Amino acid sequence: MTSEPRLICETLITQAAARIGGDSPRLDAELLLSHTTGLNRTSFRAWPEREVDAGQAKVFLSLVNERANGKPIAYLLGQQEFWSLPLRVSPSTLIPRPDTECLVETALTLQLPEQAHVLDLGTGTGAIALALASEKPGWQIMASDRISEAVELARANSESLNLPITVVQSHWFDQLPAATFDLLISNPPYIPASDHHLNEGDVRFEPSSALVAGDDGLDDIRLLVTEGLNWLNPNGWMLLEHGYDQGPAVRDLFAAAGWANIDTRKDYGGNDRMTLAQKPTRDQ
Repeated sequence: MTSEPRLICETLITQAAARIGGDSPRLDAELLLSHTTGLNRTSFRAWPEREVDAGQAKVFLSLVNERANGKPIAYLLGQQEFWSLPLRVSPSTLIPRPDTECLVETALTLQLPEQAHVLDLGTGTGAIALALASEKPGWQIMASDRISEAVELARANSESLNLPITVVQSHWFDQLPAATFDLLISNPPYIPASDHHLNEGDVRFEPSSALVAGDDGLDDIRLLVTEGLNWLNPNGWMLLEHGYDQGPAVRDLFAAAGWANIDTRKDYGGNDRMTLAQKPTRDQ
């Protein structure tokens, strides 16, 4: 009788990395094997000859095939880190991106009340709202999303991280309870419907409702800029993420709607990534 082949960590990882390809194939393979076995990634290097259970190896290889076919690693793991917070993710929401952390950083620089009222519009996983809650426990933070699955996911992340925020279901401002805020913040859809990137990489698997906003990518931003003034306290701010080439257009939208102190900021790659503006006072 021939014995079953030994399922060795290093062998599985090496073969999986070759199957996955892309920018970080070994990292992806290690993350998937760690997810499957419950072992820490560092143990694979400390004990490369460690054997893996046949059942776990089967699950691992199935995940490797999905990753090789382009499914985002975050969806396979069910988790993505943002602002050092481990967030549950699902295919019903956008995967939080590192550049969106710049939105959080900018919000934290604004002169806001110690108990500021903040609204994160289109929250998805709750990433922005929860990052702000982790830094500003005195802020009263509401998050909204029109997708019920996203609302439940954001609530689950809030509970698991012990970061209390209020999450409501609303299509932008439509179903919000009557209130005014000191900060409106959002990473809205901003990709034009014809953009070729929608057929490439991770975004192929992400919900188009979280990505696409009309022919020029600005439909949702137009609505937010136009209606946002009605939801802000005096001197309140709106802060929006947008495409790298949309800064001039977004500034024009803010200016046409009568906002003050309009400014565009850059992301970690030096690209225009967000624009902020302030509700004008009567003498502005």
